[in-house]
Amino acid sequence: MKHRTLFTAALGLFAAGTSLHAWDYSGHRMVNQIALSALPQNFPAFVREAANAERVAFLSGEPDRWRNTPDLIMKQSGGSWTDHFCDIEQIPAAGIALDKIPSFRFDFVVQFAAGRAAHPENFKAIDPAKNSDHTAEWPGFAPWAIAEQFARLRSGFGYLKVFEELGTPEEIANAKANIVYVMGVMGHYVGDCAQPLHTTIHHNGWVGENPNGYTTASGIHSWIDGGFIGKAGVTLAELAPKATTAQPIALTSRTDGREPLFVAVMDYLIASQKLVEPLYAMDKAGKFRIENGAAPTAEGREFVSGRLLAGGEMLSAIWVTAWKNAVPDTYLRTQLVKRQEAAARAVAPVAPAGK
Repeated sequence: MKHRTLFTAALGLFAAGTSLHAWDYSGHRMVNQIALSALPQNFPAFVREAANAERVAFLSGEPDRWRNTPDLIMKQSGGSWTDHFCDIEQIPAAGIALDKIPSFRFDFVVQFAAGRAAHPENFKAIDPAKNSDHTAEWPGFAPWAIAEQFARLRSGFGYLKVFEELGTPEEIANAKANIVYVMGVMGHYVGDCAQPLHTTIHHNGWVGENPNGYTTASGIHSWIDGGFIGKAGVTLAELAPKATTAQPIALTSRTDGREPLFVAVMDYLIASQKLVEPLYAMDKAGKFRIENGAAPTAEGREFVSGRLLAGGEMLSAIWVTAWKNAVPDTYLRTQLVKRQEAAARAVAPVAPAGK
């Protein structure tokens, strides 16, 4: 009897044409909220204020909302679909070693384009009719998106220090709002990469040679992202207490010149990608199947819960790293000092004539 996929069990819940997300909004919220719960006590307290914590959670879904636009340019750039994933198998297929991937996005773009052209036998032909946003040529840029968000967050903490010293209350409030925004949006991409199907060419059914007979049907992605979480009753209340208090990632200079934060993010994706085949094997064994009111299997529940927890812990560590390694914005400080001096001169008393 042909293997009955988990998509078959969930057919009434998801349409075959659903676009791929990593975690539904509820799962992405959970990742960001786990990250908040894992922050050390000395992390800036404003982030934990109720309104800010809710905004961090809400913004976990923002990059998926960007993708819902009909504007193709938005899909490719500001709301890029390709920032949500990285099909790691394509990188060595283009002749690039995983331990040599450049930290700079456009350096990688150049290398990958050249490698793809040099090894066409390793890539399927692209159907122009299914590539209206011109993204099928690329393996995905999730690790670069995360590293870039980290740089923005570190900048935010850096200029907050200066505004707290020399700025107005309004400037301080705006700087804090910017930090909350970047923290929330960054969480989406870190959460994406905790879901193994966002790190592989097998993102929605096994492709290519399939000696183990894994499911090739679409739908597995949507079921892992949200259907299983909801049906299995996975909650923040059970996961947050399991999160380890975040520690900063070491930013030790590397002899190969690559950015250490980017390397740490890439290692995180590679670790997630190693779970792709175990996920498919669990699917084949029915570990994610919930039918006819049956309880979810312990193995399936533990796997999905573990990935949500891993995403939250990595996100929290990146936040802490940005905060710990932020340096005051010296240019901004110079400008604010000049502003302060000009204001002081403007109110200085004028000496009487003849004195």
